[in-house]
Amino acid sequence: MWSARSNVLWASLGAVLALIPAAGRAQGSNAETGTLSILFENDIFYHSDRDYTNGVEIAWTSAPADVPDALVDFARDIPFFDPSGEVRASYAIGQNIYTPSNLHLADPPLTDRPYAGFLYAGLSLVDMSSTALDDLQVQLGAIGPDSLAEESQKFVHSIINDVIPKGWGTQLHNEPGLVINGEHSWRALWSGRFLGLSFDVDPHVGAAVGNVYDYANAGAMGRFGLNLPDDYGPTRIDPSLPGTNFFEPTGALSIYGFAGWDGRAIARNIFLDGNTWQSSRHVDKIPWVSDFQLGLAIAIDRWRLTYTHVFRSREFTTQAHADQFGAINLSVRF
Repeated sequence: MWSARSNVLWASLGAVLALIPAAGRAQGSNAETGTLSILFENDIFYHSDRDYTNGVEIAWTSAPADVPDALVDFARDIPFFDPSGEVRASYAIGQNIYTPSNLHLADPPLTDRPYAGFLYAGLSLVDMSSTALDDLQVQLGAIGPDSLAEESQKFVHSIINDVIPKGWGTQLHNEPGLVINGEHSWRALWSGRFLGLSFDVDPHVGAAVGNVYDYANAGAMGRFGLNLPDDYGPTRIDPSLPGTNFFEPTGALSIYGFAGWDGRAIARNIFLDGNTWQSSRHVDKIPWVSDFQLGLAIAIDRWRLTYTHVFRSREFTTQAHADQFGAINLSVRF
């Protein structure tokens, strides 16, 4: 069973990596061909292992010149996209893992978060103008045993000699997962200089629909530092504050700190509400959830490395504590 499911994971990963062109294309050695992004989120940074416990995403974001004409034409027809903006396409594969607080129990309490996983492939269209960033993303994947979350967590825990979780037999059932997510961010609605350094603030609004999530969100991100690159801060795994896998180098060392907040009104979260079409474990979710994040980014030449620490409010009524986790993102521009 592991072999069959792992073939799905590796085939999807191979499909994403196959989209990465060679760095030295005929466009010229200095021409952008795209950006590779590797994102890792885990609560190990907070010394815990519960709730949203792990997320991994690998993405390739194309240069504007390399977006297929059909996707550009589609982007121009999206009502909230700026018709004069640069369009990029982003192709991603990722996996999220969710667990209760006690991994030693084969039958966790019904009041704790259910075991669950989500293995997905995603396509995003990004439209960036001088005043705004618009993003429309579609994720399609598998929830339940086919997500490979059980095998992934047990494999990693065996390597690091950590507790082997015993309750995966109670996880959500197999179900296809679909998320359509749209976000609009205003570029540097407030910006300036202070103590010789630059700052900007980018507000945003968004919404998601599908059998995985239904929510509306709003918030803002602020950056402060040296030689701010032309981007919207680091990306994160949704639901989250918006960011960009790609960045525009300044030609010099960029170092900046950032802070942001996002509030969500949630109608559905399958990882708390349980399966859509069959009975499964579930808990009573809290319809208002917020993320506050702090972090540091360093960009030099074609490399950008960021660390983000996320404080997430309680997501269900019987959750004992609010959540914290860290995110590391490495983006390499080709």
